[in-house]
Amino acid sequence: MSKEQIKHLIERRLPEAGLEETALKGVQLFRVTEPVPCVPAVYQPTVVAIVSGGKEAILDGQHHVYDSGKYLLCPMTLPVQAGAPQASPENPLLGVMISLEPRVMRELALEIETATGGFGRPQAKAASALTLAAWDRGFAQALLRLLDLLDDPVDAAVLGAGRLRELYYAVLRGEAAAAARQAFGVGNDIARTIDYVSARLNEPLTVDDLADHAGMSRAVFHRRFKDATRMSPIQFVKSMRLNQAAMKIAEGKTVSEAAWDVGYQSASQFSREFRRAYGQTPRQWRHAAPAGPL
Repeated sequence: MSKEQIKHLIERRLPEAGLEETALKGVQLFRVTEPVPCVPAVYQPTVVAIVSGGKEAILDGQHHVYDSGKYLLCPMTLPVQAGAPQASPENPLLGVMISLEPRVMRELALEIETATGGFGRPQAKAASALTLAAWDRGFAQALLRLLDLLDDPVDAAVLGAGRLRELYYAVLRGEAAAAARQAFGVGNDIARTIDYVSARLNEPLTVDDLADHAGMSRAVFHRRFKDATRMSPIQFVKSMRLNQAAMKIAEGKTVSEAAWDVGYQSASQFSREFRRAYGQTPRQWRHAAPAGPL
């Protein structure tokens, strides 16, 4: 029942295709009525819940296709390709994106580990960087309670932070708990290193630098990073740079500006690596890149 109520709420607020930045910090509603191919994007820590239609996210060649049966958790900043290839006026993509506030997620993860006696337990095998999780009762009710605040600005201002915390808790206790706690709980060295990378894309970055930042040997860091993200550290940095550049070009920056912004000193190297990654030159991408809320 909660899911249908959420669907009706989004339909009421978005009768036409578009993206709504709501009064709740980090909460966006979206409606897509035309097919959107999967294109380069950078996901921040986010939960994406679909109530109609389907969406796709690709990380290092692995496809994650989800609809109203599962929500997506992206617990750390990741270079992906995302789209809604099947969206249509008859079967629109309807959903909500909720940004995760790392500080609050870390606080909750630590509280849960303290309450459950989770400290000192052996680390389970690495969870997937992108995780699909079932809409359990706790998640559906928490999301509905959060979105119910949108009809009253005072409710949103006063109760919003508490309802967001309730939703975060539902994620940390649900089917995606392992991935969420791995990113935000004790020992979240890889997630913190990714934050470090994201803030320094235009600077030279080496595996040794990143391993030192994480406080690990080069070999241990390389293995743990690949377990967490499915990519080697160097692959990850390159994908982040290229995806960020593709987004900047689609937003109107020149090819040279986008390349410089993400740390490329050589325009020819940038064009070569861009074409290898996306099958077209940056200038071809500028003309072909789709616009829209995805």
